[in-house]
Amino acid sequence: MSDDQPTTSSPAASDQAGSAASRVPDKVSLDGLEDRWNAAWTADRTYSFDRTASRARVYSIDTPPPTVSGSLHVGHVFSFTHTDVDARYRRMSGREVFYPMGWDDNGLPTERRVQNYFGVRCDPSLPYDPDLTPPQVGGDGKSGKAADQLPVSRRNFIELCERLTIEDEREFESLFRYLGLSVDWDHHYQTISAESRAVAQQAFLRNLARGEAYQAEAPGLWDVTFQTAVAQAELEARDYPGAFHRVAFHPASGTAGGDGAAGGAAAPVVIETTRPELIPAVVALVAHPDDERYQHLFGTTVRSPLFGVEVPVLAHPLAEPDKGAGIAMCCTFGDLTDVQWWRELQLPTRSVIGRDGRLVRETPAWLTAEAGASPSAAGLWPQLAGKTTFSARAAVVDALRASGDLDGEPVSTQRKANFYERGDKPLEIVTSRQWYIRNGGRDAGLRDELLARGKELAFHPDFMRVRYENWVGGLNGDWLISRQRFFGVPFPVWYPVDADGEVDHDAPILPTEDQLPVDPSADVPPGYTAEQRGVAGGFVGDPDVMDTWATSSLTPHIAGGWRTDPDLFARVFPMDLRPQGHDIIRTWLFSTVLRAHLEHGSLPWGNAALSGWILDPDRKKMSKSKGNVVTPRGLLEEHGTDAVRYWAASARLGTDAAFEVGQMKIGRRLAIKVLNASKFALSFGGDDGLAIDPALVTEPLDRAMLAGLADVVERSTAAFESYETPRALEATETFFWSFCDDYLELVKDRAYGAGAVELSAATASARAALGLALETLLRLFAPVLPFATEEVWSWWKEGSVHRAPWPTSDGLRAAAGDADPGLLAAAGAALAALRKVKSEAKVSMRTEISRAELVVPADAVAAVTSAESDVRAAGRVTGELSLVAAPEGAETIEVRLADLVPAEPKAPEGPAAG
Repeated sequence: MSDDQPTTSSPAASDQAGSAASRVPDKVSLDGLEDRWNAAWTADRTYSFDRTASRARVYSIDTPPPTVSGSLHVGHVFSFTHTDVDARYRRMSGREVFYPMGWDDNGLPTERRVQNYFGVRCDPSLPYDPDLTPPQVGGDGKSGKAADQLPVSRRNFIELCERLTIEDEREFESLFRYLGLSVDWDHHYQTISAESRAVAQQAFLRNLARGEAYQAEAPGLWDVTFQTAVAQAELEARDYPGAFHRVAFHPASGTAGGDGAAGGAAAPVVIETTRPELIPAVVALVAHPDDERYQHLFGTTVRSPLFGVEVPVLAHPLAEPDKGAGIAMCCTFGDLTDVQWWRELQLPTRSVIGRDGRLVRETPAWLTAEAGASPSAAGLWPQLAGKTTFSARAAVVDALRASGDLDGEPVSTQRKANFYERGDKPLEIVTSRQWYIRNGGRDAGLRDELLARGKELAFHPDFMRVRYENWVGGLNGDWLISRQRFFGVPFPVWYPVDADGEVDHDAPILPTEDQLPVDPSADVPPGYTAEQRGVAGGFVGDPDVMDTWATSSLTPHIAGGWRTDPDLFARVFPMDLRPQGHDIIRTWLFSTVLRAHLEHGSLPWGNAALSGWILDPDRKKMSKSKGNVVTPRGLLEEHGTDAVRYWAASARLGTDAAFEVGQMKIGRRLAIKVLNASKFALSFGGDDGLAIDPALVTEPLDRAMLAGLADVVERSTAAFESYETPRALEATETFFWSFCDDYLELVKDRAYGAGAVELSAATASARAALGLALETLLRLFAPVLPFATEEVWSWWKEGSVHRAPWPTSDGLRAAAGDADPGLLAAAGAALAALRKVKSEAKVSMRTEISRAELVVPADAVAAVTSAESDVRAAGRVTGELSLVAAPEGAETIEVRLADLVPAEPKAPEGPAAG
């Protein structure tokens, strides 16, 4: 195949012998088309990617890999249809489409499913067992507790993941094929496969080498349920019940603010807090620098209630004078504002909450008498140690009440708290060693570069660009990419252990790229032996795994063969299109832009097509977590794939769409009409089929129809080029119904050429126009209705409609000449007026009219006159048909007079005479 010619191979072309007429079935139906044509497309490799095509001809798609953790839902049908419609259009437009499929099996949903299905849990410290037999297959959901699960090595766990997800992936592929996705199934990947792990590790090592990835001991958001760090992009702000507590801090003796009025005791400083359990972690009180109430306190110190720890009173512009008392305690750490104050005011770290969400069991050093705390502090701490934050809060409030430092009783409130998107408890902020990738959150220069990338990227619709810009502009820290999970892509890092048994995190041991993928929990770094793991003078592996977005952000690299197939990668990257949901702009879209910018200095793709959500009848998002999803298989089988695709394709990108069965019924009616109208049109061609010769089109009505169709081709093409499928579909569908209701009815008598010994020029004109129109309409509909259009195409054409060239208006305009498309509308309106008379008289549409007078708007008289012979034949006007100009301002055609020919009475039924 040449580099610049699209394939024209035909599904089932070999068994399409005989004339066009012989291929048209006696009865047409949508039933069974999906299975029949999917089999043909697979056998003929209709959608196979030609990897010899030049980059200029290639149109590459960064297909979103669905999460393999159960079943697909109607939202997948919706968004993947949007992508497939675009892929089919680009292929017909002469592009060689690279349309791979990925499966996202690297993440918490898959981990949980494998745990419950096989009754196992991942423990990277264990050796690989090649003969492992899981304790169960097909878990009943009762094996969710770690104590009930068999610990297995990470390699064993990944093998079980692959074993389980292969069944899911087979089912997903079957559904996607039934949906008509024109994916090249030779190009697919898993996000947990060896190649995907190697890509993720190689990209990380390069980030590390360039200084873009780094490790730091820093405060970070932590989910106590999942026992893992959480990135900013994974946050959800939710209302959470709490209470405001007014708590007194006392000026420290000997400070400038410690002198009371008239020599008396200094007044306490009252703050308001919803988290009194963090009083032992307080490091400062902070007020706004312009708040006159606290000017005299800046630069002084106060002591915390109960614990007596001396802390400074400081100024910072983030303090809110109109919130609570206007002065707040800064603890390490209660919220992200505390982190900012801690960093910018260079405050000490006094963490009291551990990774388990409980207060630490050891008495903190700053709460001892030696450190200057009050004598009661050491006695109070044992009552708090090991408690959850909820229980500790109650204990601290009781102690404050007893000491007199609680001003009044707590006042209930609803506060906003940060949650992990999958969690059900507020996040804590704990200090731990984590891996980060620089993302512009702390580097204004990099942030500006990424904002510039956003301006380069074509967003569809364009108003979604602001979400990207707001996200990048609002970043306040680098991308946290490490997770304290066991299942996932491990960091390819080991650390030396010195002679004293201390791990040296500042001297990481790294593999070479050709050694990837590696698992530091099982593999041994160069220069060491397995016996040196975890001992003095030996090594330890990094225990963490990468955030799933750290792998998903590399889907163009995984699908395009970045590591192993540079020829393919050069032909597909940067890709042309990233289709995805608008709700993950801040995660998947941004992280992929970041990785491509850092690695290649470019965008990962030129266009981003953003689908909306599917809403249930209550206008709520349909999702698995809400339990309001519709399983697509039954939907596709009930209404037919083309009908469901029609519903999806009718929705604009970036907008949420209602789940409407009524719209699917309209789509099914359209697909059936395509079959029936095509069969009707093809019946005029006889054994020789319809001629596709523009030179044969001579009649005004035929030329007018083709002129209108040329306009539709141009509007549809422009809409597809702009990723506006609904506009393209609407233009084609509107014309098609007019074509069926008006043109076919007007032209059918002339197209039949009944009674003529020789084929007249008028009949040849009708048949050529029908052929041109049908050939064009099938191609216009093909991206949305792939099965109905392929079925009709096979009746009279060789090859696949989906490899046929996209229609252009040039040939249609050549046939139409200077014809006015309005002629068809006017002739159709005249026919409708005549038929209205018959309908009101309750007689058959075949009833003849011996005489009629039409009142026609002045600007339509010439058009109706041009098509008079067709109007007469379709309206069964056997006698005089006069046209009268309507009064000025009239816009409709009306019948002033019509003489209906009475039908001959039927002969009475009875016994034969004789």
